[in-house]
Amino acid sequence: MEKTLHIASLVVLAHPELFKAVKANLRLLEGVELHQESPAGKLVVVLEMEKESEISQRINQINNLPGVLNASLVYHEILDVTGESTCL
Repeated sequence: MEKTLHIASLVVLAHPELFKAVKANLRLLEGVELHQESPAGKLVVVLEMEKESEISQRINQINNLPGVLNASLVYHEILDVTGESTCL
């Protein structure tokens, strides 16, 4: 089996009054990068994991963080060792 890298992007919606705490908790999670944000509590998050199941687990973990209203998958790409990609 070839080694893969799963890259996924999410939109995370959080309570605006808990936004700083949500971002701090997200920064503690392995494989999570924070990108664009809105003061209304919206945040673009990128995940990089070796297994597809890890993406699902991380999304569930983010959805269960205090202050998070919803984490929605927007994009998922699979890269193999040859550099080819597959978008889902």
